[in-house]
Amino acid sequence: MATSRWTAAPARTASPRRRGAVLERAILDAALDQLSTVGWNGLTMEGVAARAQTGKAAVYRRWPSKEELVADALRAGLPSLTDSPDLGSVRDDLLELCRRVREAMYSQPGFALRSVLYECDASQAERFQDVILGGVVEPTLHVLREVIHRGIERGEVRPEAANSYVFDTIPAMMMYRSKVCASEWSDQDVEEMIDQLMVPLLRRQPA
Repeated sequence: MATSRWTAAPARTASPRRRGAVLERAILDAALDQLSTVGWNGLTMEGVAARAQTGKAAVYRRWPSKEELVADALRAGLPSLTDSPDLGSVRDDLLELCRRVREAMYSQPGFALRSVLYECDASQAERFQDVILGGVVEPTLHVLREVIHRGIERGEVRPEAANSYVFDTIPAMMMYRSKVCASEWSDQDVEEMIDQLMVPLLRRQPA
């Protein structure tokens, strides 16, 4: 039986239009993706919109500037470092903490943050100070303090080691080696830093 040329074609199912939190999440994820691949200097609002499969107006409506978009993307994407490891010894706790920090540094949000730190000029970097302090530095220092104070309570760590210079040592070393020496912090590197630097620095001296 012949089919009429006027027979209606099957209707196409339109993909649902993303709105609200779903669209915002897609845009933030796209910003992190752009930062980790093309860097701060290569990121554009147009590129983010294309990666998120939305219009440029949808991006600008929520974030009037590139800086505001990137700040929110970093806040939403950076992994949490709030839980301190408690494995029974200060050495094991510090090793586990360093591994967590390393994972955060080499995650997509970590690469995105590093592109901001390395490529922004001084005035631009100031706009991300709260994000960096609140999302990375302060949580890491808080966990370090908990680990060291727990070591003091167990009698492993000398009480006077609980000071800001000691707390800054691991973040400073990891940032320096990563940024200046391009170190990827292998397991051996982490263990050597803990065994050759941190344990001697913290160890309680025999009476």
